[in-house]
Amino acid sequence: MLAQSTTFGSDTLQTVQVEVFKSKVQWKAAPVAIAALSKNELNSYSPISLVPGINQVPGIRMEERSPGSYRLSVRGSLLRSPFGVRNLKLYWNQIPLSDATGNAYLNLVELADLDGITMLKGPSASIYGAGTGGVVLLDSKSEFSAIQHHQLNLGLTVGADGMLHETAGWKFQSKKFSSNLQQSHMKYNGYREQSAMEKKHIKYNAALQFGKQQLEFLAFYTDLFYQTPGGITLAQMQTNPRLSRQATATLPSAITQQASISNKTIFAGLSDKWVVSNRSTISAFLSINNTQFENPFITNYEFRNETNTATGVQWQWYSANRKLEWTNGGEWLFNHSNIANYGNRKGVADTVQYKDDIHAKQWTLFSQLLWRIREKWQLQFGLSINQQSVDYLRQTDNPMVKTKQSTNPIVAPRMAISYQLSHQVTAYAIASYGFSPPSLAEIRPSDGKFYGELQAEHGWNKEIGIKGFIWNNRLQFDLAYYHFQLQQAIVRRNNAAGSEYFVNAGSATQQGIEAMFKYAIKDQAHSRKWNLHAYSSIAFQPYRFDDYQQGSNNYSGNAITGVPRNTWVTGFNLEWIKQVYFNASVNAVDPIPLTDANEASAEAYQLVQIKTGYKKKIGNWQVHFFGGIDNLLNQTYSLGNDINAAGRRFYNPAPERNFFLGFNLQFH
Repeated sequence: MLAQSTTFGSDTLQTVQVEVFKSKVQWKAAPVAIAALSKNELNSYSPISLVPGINQVPGIRMEERSPGSYRLSVRGSLLRSPFGVRNLKLYWNQIPLSDATGNAYLNLVELADLDGITMLKGPSASIYGAGTGGVVLLDSKSEFSAIQHHQLNLGLTVGADGMLHETAGWKFQSKKFSSNLQQSHMKYNGYREQSAMEKKHIKYNAALQFGKQQLEFLAFYTDLFYQTPGGITLAQMQTNPRLSRQATATLPSAITQQASISNKTIFAGLSDKWVVSNRSTISAFLSINNTQFENPFITNYEFRNETNTATGVQWQWYSANRKLEWTNGGEWLFNHSNIANYGNRKGVADTVQYKDDIHAKQWTLFSQLLWRIREKWQLQFGLSINQQSVDYLRQTDNPMVKTKQSTNPIVAPRMAISYQLSHQVTAYAIASYGFSPPSLAEIRPSDGKFYGELQAEHGWNKEIGIKGFIWNNRLQFDLAYYHFQLQQAIVRRNNAAGSEYFVNAGSATQQGIEAMFKYAIKDQAHSRKWNLHAYSSIAFQPYRFDDYQQGSNNYSGNAITGVPRNTWVTGFNLEWIKQVYFNASVNAVDPIPLTDANEASAEAYQLVQIKTGYKKKIGNWQVHFFGGIDNLLNQTYSLGNDINAAGRRFYNPAPERNFFLGFNLQFH
């Protein structure tokens, strides 16, 4: 299970378990930089967006360039991610959402689906395969009950600019069977021109226990449409931040071309855990999904049909005294994509430009040993062998020629050691190797060319940290220093038409300090009627290019593009008699370099968010009314910059001060 913390600094957090590297351990004892967000923490602000909750975590940065267009970075830059999730591995209930090309559509997931998120920071290839940033584990719990139990829930949220979000769900629990059906529908006119979106989503997960096995099923369907306003210049943002990308002497505007994205994805996954004996378990999964992707852009109109399959198995063995734990397994991912690009004539597909047929495969074999030495020491060693290959065929070429890009088998070790300084405090050290081959969107980007020479980025991460609880368990803390030497860093660029492409940028040093504190100022455990919990997280990221030459331009020594040097998030949660609550936070972000030359930067900003609500149980009903304000200081800022953008169109302005109101009803 994932960490489910509802209060800070209480016994609840100390005893909770997190599942990392296929092992269940207490958060404070895990020899890894890890962050766990509970359902309450994810919903502490906007009920429709993952952004505020995830951005509470130091070293994690989530952006929303326009409604529906997410980007996520863990301890790294957004050099590679104009949209989506790359150089991370994403799982939902231990089933991969990342495909064989390294891409994942996080915007298909609905916040109401999730009971928690666990994030592993830094390379984790020893178990999870390709990814230099880390691993994100989404969780939708399947719980059992000795007595049959039904629960219905309804929710509605309204907000500025025509935002309307509706949810409905049903849960059933019994001794051997658990079932959860969740539906949602969101419509939003958008803050900027050409930024409306609509999302229809349904998710079902279930679990069945029989004998010594537990079978789990996860399925969802998402129909997501969102317009893409595109980047604008600084002068345009200062004049009117609601503008979309404007026409130039040679290119039409986003409105003229009806720039947008349509993503219709159906996903199904099945997993099984078999307790062979009290010293051995076998787990396996199988999944399949299909995505129909449509993207009218400024210079072309793209259609994609993507089919993905994934399977994996692992075997775990424990010694009689549980001091030794040995895990072995493998994972295999396959992607088949048909991609066709046409001309875009005012939002209508025109003459064919390219048609491509692509097959991608990625496999991982791993082994890991965990040794609990006496009572205080813990040693972990993992090793994996990984390979990715891509077969590319341009069907519009005559004659057609198949091109293959393949990495050599990559060996990725990970070593970690931890020492329990006290019953509540643990220190750890890590050395891990990570790699991330270029994704399909990078070797075959929007300019329509195939970049088979693009190399995988890779490097060693070294890290030390200390975490735990002090002051009578009132203060939870997590401190870490890391140094990641990245080779062949992949960098995004734009041509004059605004189409993107990617290049390798030599070496880069990504080192930094992360700090997280949560403090329970008052606690109901001491018979008081109110709780006040404060939290603060700090990330210091002085990232630099070490050896980066592009033509006659030498960017060595420059700050890495897209990374703020400092971020600081602090806030508090106040609750009175378990009914009335008030949350407030400020997210302060340093200037962000927008070009590899460092000659343009997005200004620093301070984002203040508040939320208040009232909860009351009336018979079998749980009633919850809430409201909130985003960007209380009414700042003009860009939450998702287009780095190295042609025409200096860097900025995707976020909404000015705006509000939301809503309610949730639960019937037990």
